[in-house]
Amino acid sequence: MTNNHAVIEIDGLVKDFGAKRALDGVSLTVEEGEVLVLLGLSGSGKSTLLRHVDQLELPTAGRIRVLGKDVPALRGRELRALRSQVAVVFQQFELVGSLSVLENVLTGALARLTGPRLGTWSYPKALRTTAARHLERVGLLGLEHQRADTLSGGQQQRVAVARALMQEPKVLLADEPVASLDPESSKQVMELIREIGRENALTVVCSLHQVDLALSWGDRVVGLSRGAVVLDTPTAGLGRDEVMRIYSQVAPAEAEAEAAAG
Repeated sequence: MTNNHAVIEIDGLVKDFGAKRALDGVSLTVEEGEVLVLLGLSGSGKSTLLRHVDQLELPTAGRIRVLGKDVPALRGRELRALRSQVAVVFQQFELVGSLSVLENVLTGALARLTGPRLGTWSYPKALRTTAARHLERVGLLGLEHQRADTLSGGQQQRVAVARALMQEPKVLLADEPVASLDPESSKQVMELIREIGRENALTVVCSLHQVDLALSWGDRVVGLSRGAVVLDTPTAGLGRDEVMRIYSQVAPAEAEAEAAAG
């Protein structure tokens, strides 16, 4: 499977954890600049699929190519080069709470530097300027010297977005980035990720379980259930009832409650 405009190409991807099949023959292509939402219940395979994009997991079977590279075959310098182009925003922010906001953002540039870094002033001035610009973009300029663990959840996730931008990535993965946020903060963070994706020509793949948020935010929805693709369609003209079929296949009442959460 080869597509000249595809950034991510997945063909028949299978992942087993012992006797449990987490991904069951997943095939999909993500085009350059596309904003794709992986939708499904917890345990449907969303996070596992994302972890294959930068080789945090290796497949049991199938193929995955990212930015033209055969991901499972990469080692050493080639793997580090790929990971430098694939930024990740996590559910739990993954900031160093005792460090300043600015230093947390600067860590996104470590792959381009040599030697250890201790303190904000150990980074080149040009990178400090760039980090401040990213903080301004996410609405946090003025808080750069504050400890990260003193910020609200929504603010911490904005720091994580700014840190991701410091990588100068081509692909942005967001793994349930608003699962721990209140509805208003969730909306703000998702709108920010979308805007930044557009401005920086990023290919964005985001896992969610909130149906309404997915419909209002993504270009395309890929629904997963029990590790298999059960829906793959543009969001334009897509109704909530159609998307809810993803959830109706697993414990309908429970699925409805989780899909409406957040």
